Amino acid sequence: MDFMMEYLSFFVIVTEGEDSSSSKRFKHYQTMEEEDYEGSEIKRFLDGEFARIVKRKVERNPNSENPPTKIGRFMIEPGYELNSNPNYNLFQRLRDAENKERYIGIADELVQIYMDASAVRGGAFIIARTKLNTYFDEPFLFLLKCDFEPNIARISDERNLISQVEMAISARSIKSIQYPHMPEAGMLEYWELKIHQASHARYFEDFLKFVSYEKPLPEVMSDQLLGMVQQYMDDKWDGVTESTERHEEANAIEVWAHSEKRDIHEYWSLDQVASASAALVDQKPDLPFTFKLDSVMVKGLLAEFGTKLHFAKHNGRYVVVIEGDSFLFDKGKSPIELLQPPDLMELLPEIGTHQHQSDGTANLRIDD
Repeated sequence: MDFMMEYLSFFVIVTEGEDSSSSKRFKHYQTMEEEDYEGSEIKRFLDGEFARIVKRKVERNPNSENPPTKIGRFMIEPGYELNSNPNYNLFQRLRDAENKERYIGIADELVQIYMDASAVRGGAFIIARTKLNTYFDEPFLFLLKCDFEPNIARISDERNLISQVEMAISARSIKSIQYPHMPEAGMLEYWELKIHQASHARYFEDFLKFVSYEKPLPEVMSDQLLGMVQQYMDDKWDGVTESTERHEEANAIEVWAHSEKRDIHEYWSLDQVASASAALVDQKPDLPFTFKLDSVMVKGLLAEFGTKLHFAKHNGRYVVVIEGDSFLFDKGKSPIELLQPPDLMELLPEIGTHQHQSDGTANLRIDD
């Protein structure tokens, strides 16, 4: 990627003590322009990092609650414009700064705001304004926080070996903000920025108080499913307002919706489940689906339910049927790999006739 640096401000944050209430201060070390940056050592350190930040994949609705990379969106009140958001305004002032002195002043203001966030640790804070000439003639902002790595040894000579032990920064732990977000090559989203922070400290969430984040995918799908359940209840009990049976079913649904671990409830027919599943899969074809039957864990995709994955009951026990064209066993040998499988109809009479005990958890993974 062809980056052209306009300004890069380098700050150092110093903290005394281990907790968030300890004394904190920062110092502006230097602000470089294009010519200074091109001949500097820090260019070799950062150019690759800028490219990684831009190329780093991010999901609008992540699969986990706290992904390392996420999309933030500037919040506004209904009826107001984007420039009513304080975080957006600060970023735009940096992008629009007409000279080095103006840029330094706004960068200093930004770091001061960051210092008020909780759990701030010592390290380098870098604020860069650069153009990505490959696609645009307008600047990107990159905010990088690099924690100090202690006990970095400097080799001296054959007599002393080590002259001193000092602090250093490492690309391994860099936390970053990219603004604006580039969802696809050549496309900018001015309402959004991309945040990356591998730790759980949430430095940037505390710093950017007027930025919101999309719900994780499991929560989005759960909300949609609960909406379907509510519609099902409304249709089933249409015109019935006072009913003990309706009240009991509504209570049971409420308990199910808020349980961390849920058993099968046998409320819906196969067609109803297939219809609801199809509506979710239409939005997210690779939506994961995980369940546990006694000690056996199965991981697959919701789209495979009814095609490769089937639930049934036989002889009073639950049965999961997984169909496919071939097996793939993990490294290591087992006698099961030598099996000549019987016909399913031969196996069915055996189901429910044995008492099963297991002291471990098997894992079956369904992959495309």
